[in-house]
Amino acid sequence: MESYRGARTALIVGAGVAGLTAASALARRGWRVEIAEIGPAGATSGWGLCLTGPSLRALDELGLADPCLAAGYGMNVITHVDVDGALTDEVRLPHLIGSERPAMVGMARPALYRTLREQADRCGVVVRHGLTVAAVDQEGEQVRVRMSDGTLRRVALLVGADGIRSSVRHLLGLETSVAYHGQMVWRALVPRPPWATGVHQFAGKVNTAGLVPISDSRAYVFLTENGVEQSVLPDVELVPHLWKLLAAFPGRVEEIRSRAAVAESVVRRPVLTAFLGGAWNRGAGVVIGDAAHAPAPQMASGAALAIEDGAVLAQELECHTSIGAGLDAFVSRRTQRCRTLVETSVVIADLEQAQRHHEAYPLVDACHRQMAEPV
Repeated sequence: MESYRGARTALIVGAGVAGLTAASALARRGWRVEIAEIGPAGATSGWGLCLTGPSLRALDELGLADPCLAAGYGMNVITHVDVDGALTDEVRLPHLIGSERPAMVGMARPALYRTLREQADRCGVVVRHGLTVAAVDQEGEQVRVRMSDGTLRRVALLVGADGIRSSVRHLLGLETSVAYHGQMVWRALVPRPPWATGVHQFAGKVNTAGLVPISDSRAYVFLTENGVEQSVLPDVELVPHLWKLLAAFPGRVEEIRSRAAVAESVVRRPVLTAFLGGAWNRGAGVVIGDAAHAPAPQMASGAALAIEDGAVLAQELECHTSIGAGLDAFVSRRTQRCRTLVETSVVIADLEQAQRHHEAYPLVDACHRQMAEPV
């Protein structure tokens, strides 16, 4: 493989939401972009996610909002249901890409990754799988990167979009802690019930459950298991264990439970958060997405922050005459917004565990409205 030289060459580590968005945004502005992704082609984790208004606004700038809407399920409302099965609160989400289009879209992760990858391919981005970064050295205005296969890159920009346990963050000397919040989140792909036209969240006496449509025919059920140690269960135990946990909920969760009982696959993940205080950049290297700020899933906005990061990074680099100045401006522009989202998500997770759901609902509404403000 050749080494990349020149004033507008970028190496991005991680072909997830943040990495692919940043790659397309940079390539559209004339950058020569390579992505190194340690995982195999086509690999995704989890069943689905929500693209909130800020996600769609940023994607619209890349011409990708409508393809995502077409591949997912448009929604406008989050409905909260109390422990007795009665509707207790509705969050009506801001429409950020026009009143004629949905405020949010539920989408299968493979469909989102496919949409982002196709855009990156159209922009000329090179994606190499089974490859990551082993060492990083600053060389004047460039970064010298030794890859895991022993080859070298010399690039103007290194972007770490490699997740909450980012290796690029460590190699740049940017350290932060990862916190576990006593919650394990379950997800299973199920047929969409006709009544599920928005996000539904059901408060339980111990745990929280919900349903998110991701297409006309599919949805994913989620359950947040509270007060448990971080652990791994054998795959054979996941479906029956989820079935047992959902039994504690009344009303419409019974229908969800029956659908989850025949789910082909169930995933269970810990609720982890991280926030990188101080600089996210060193020299010509920077971290974005979960590598810089990983919220709890309660605000359904991790993808929004990652997508915004990619778009804003390209904007700021275009506006400044040096990489360093552009990265400083990017971090300055993003820090408080991302900190607010991460901290709010942690407060909501704590309120869920304390069964103080009615205190959490106004925070969800207020935070979505705050995130709707201009980036």
